[in-house]
Amino acid sequence: MREAAANKVETLQRPKTRDVSLDDVERGVQSATRALTEMTQADGHICFELEADATIPSEYILFHQFRGTEPRDGLEAKIGNYLRRTQSKVHGGWSLVHDGPFDMSASVKAYFALKMIGDDIEAPHMRAVRKAILQRGGAANANVFTRILLALYGEVPWTAVPVMPVEVMHLPKWFPFHLDKVSYWARCTMVPLFVIQAKKPRAKNPRGVGVAELFVTPPESVRTWPGSPHATWPWTPIFGAIDRVLQKTQDHFPKVPRQRAIDKAVAWVSERLNGEDGLGAIFPSMVNSVLMYEVLGYPPDHPQVKIALEAIEKLVAEKDDEAYVQPCLSPVWDTALTSHAMLEAGGAQAEANARAGLDWLKPLQILDIKGDWAETKPNVRPGGWAFQYANPHYPDLDDTAVVVMAMDRAQRQHGLVSGMPDYSTSIARAREWVEGLQSADGGWAAFDADNNHHYLNHIPFSDHGALLDPPTADVTARVVSMLSQLGETRETSRALDRGVTYLLNDQEKDGSWYGRWGMNFIYGTWSVLCALNAAGVDPQSPEIRKAVAWLIRIQNPDGGWGEDASSYKLNPEFEPGYSTASQTAWALLALMAVGEVDDPAVARGVNYLMRTQGTDGLWSEERYTATGFPRVFYLRYHGYPKFFPLWAMARFRNLKKGNSRQVQFGM
Repeated sequence: MREAAANKVETLQRPKTRDVSLDDVERGVQSATRALTEMTQADGHICFELEADATIPSEYILFHQFRGTEPRDGLEAKIGNYLRRTQSKVHGGWSLVHDGPFDMSASVKAYFALKMIGDDIEAPHMRAVRKAILQRGGAANANVFTRILLALYGEVPWTAVPVMPVEVMHLPKWFPFHLDKVSYWARCTMVPLFVIQAKKPRAKNPRGVGVAELFVTPPESVRTWPGSPHATWPWTPIFGAIDRVLQKTQDHFPKVPRQRAIDKAVAWVSERLNGEDGLGAIFPSMVNSVLMYEVLGYPPDHPQVKIALEAIEKLVAEKDDEAYVQPCLSPVWDTALTSHAMLEAGGAQAEANARAGLDWLKPLQILDIKGDWAETKPNVRPGGWAFQYANPHYPDLDDTAVVVMAMDRAQRQHGLVSGMPDYSTSIARAREWVEGLQSADGGWAAFDADNNHHYLNHIPFSDHGALLDPPTADVTARVVSMLSQLGETRETSRALDRGVTYLLNDQEKDGSWYGRWGMNFIYGTWSVLCALNAAGVDPQSPEIRKAVAWLIRIQNPDGGWGEDASSYKLNPEFEPGYSTASQTAWALLALMAVGEVDDPAVARGVNYLMRTQGTDGLWSEERYTATGFPRVFYLRYHGYPKFFPLWAMARFRNLKKGNSRQVQFGM
């Protein structure tokens, strides 16, 4: 009975879940601030781990065995421990998120990796995943990228993979497919992959491991490989017919144009290799760049191969007993958001931490390289920040807007007093770049402008449906917040007015906004309500009232907020999930942004954060609350449950103690 009582979910009506003492909130803020301060690097920046699913650590194992190399001592065993721990006890396979449904591709790769490092295929955990895979039609139902890996190991024929000929490098810009028409992450992944597909190398695989037992029928006899679940008529038959023609003709393409295309691809990659931070600063393109160089005969000690390998190894997150590989690193995002939380927390130490973080960020602004974004906006000067330590060809608007707002707030909160740097020049250049990348529909995307050629998401290669980078509500909201915080109004800025109009038109029927880069509608609604407040939209407007009602309606019985990854299904709609600290913080920040600090729902949410704060001052959160590609790839930012709850609690305290109930900043 005691255990049942201890595990009982509190209800919204009980005082325990709604009472809030500002003294207790203050203690929680101070405790979280101290904990974050201790995690900050000596130079002022902070970089938390960024975790995805089993796919990337599995690919890391298979990448080394493809090349016939070994990771550093003990690392394979630690990755094996991680993979076994994250295997589902429910369905026997691996999921894309914590406690999520079975995912075929993640499970095939994890099984392959565990078998590669020596796990007995008759061990209970291996039998469990094999059974789950075979019950669902076998490895033939894996996605395109998994089938590419299997083709490289000779486990499936190359006819299992949609053809992407390297001659794509020759296509003119007016052609329906061109590199400039797909997203930055697609470009960086595809270009070296074009060369790999043209050469069709075979893995060295010194251990001789294969996974034929994961197929229901021999792969060479499979005639129909899975297509894109999102593909629709007439694109499916059109692109399917094109692929069938290419499958039959690709080996007969003229050799001279093919070699020129390969040379062009190599030059493209080499220009963007990005030193020890890697091509695109993301794991898939880094791996493909190494394989591309090696398949072309570059020796292991070639400078470009060595630096690309170093970039991959920097992504390994190693603990005492387990390890995994991160998809990328997030220092700019983490440092900027932590600075916002510290500025909200206030006090000499927190504000000094914020200024140290901003001083670290300032020289990372990209001022001298026109990246791929300039193909559509050639007359715009660079001025943004990237997400990672270095990625000069690919700054992003979300990071840039968040950095600018933190710099502006730091200056406004303290004035240009002794020891306070002047960020005005940095802010002005960033603003110029961000405004210049507004898309034709009034919105902003993450990395490019007008990257919305939606028919390309129907090509066979794009079974993940994430080939593009179109404008989104969350990124647009961040830019609207930035411009508004810098003093613009809808009357003084056409860019801002068009951005606000985009947001108002993009609201869902239930009152929420879709969140592309965070999970999902809670994240999108937080982003937009902050922006609408900053832009001066009347908090009593129908749009804001509808959003407020939606947020209060979806609050969980324990006082927190949570949303499941299944809300990203093909026809997206909110799917409630277990409460998390980060999603609760977003909902609270959203409600407070539009004047609802005194609503009982806000007190219940703050109460939830107070009850779940750890003795170390922080919050634990195993669930994934961020998004790489909807339905395909999700992220667990280890920093989210650390700085977002602090931010929300500090804002609640500030609004309750202040003379005004209105949030004065863009976030």
